[in-house]
Amino acid sequence: MNCRLGCGACCIAPSISSVIPGMPNGKAAGERCVQLSDDNLCLIFGSPERPAVCSDFEASLDVCGHSNKEALWLITNLESQTS
Repeated sequence: MNCRLGCGACCIAPSISSVIPGMPNGKAAGERCVQLSDDNLCLIFGSPERPAVCSDFEASLDVCGHSNKEALWLITNLESQTS
């Protein structure tokens, strides 16, 4: 499965503990990443500054569902179950 352009759920729902440019302490679950553009595209995609956790993420139906809304719900649910 390929990421849906403009989804951004993986840049909002999960907590990220690694340094993100502009977010030296990472980000909390549910907090929008500062590197997520207004049209929900990663501003540092392909950059060496992008955290490994982001680069390593692979879209899959069980995590991303069939829509952006479902992806946000699924990832938020997974985050709450693992925190």
